[in-house]
Amino acid sequence: MSKESVKKAMKHPDKLGAGAAKRKSLKPKDKVETVMKEYKRGTLHSGSGPIVHNPKQAIAIALSEAGKSKPKPKPKHPKTKTVK
Repeated sequence: MSKESVKKAMKHPDKLGAGAAKRKSLKPKDKVETVMKEYKRGTLHSGSGPIVHNPKQAIAIALSEAGKSKPKPKPKHPKTKTVK
């Protein structure tokens, strides 16, 4: 199913914001795959508009859209029970 959703997301016109709108419903792994395919195809735009030519920038965009660039919160330690 993920291959079909990625193919569906790749079908968009080459205008600003068209690809981002199609990627909203994808899973994080599929978003990264789709963004990198757009970069290779030459249709990946940054938020401000110009086409992305730097592979590091494409990776940063992919991780940002997938939500993987955010730091994970520290786990809360459970309160220890005292025995009376």
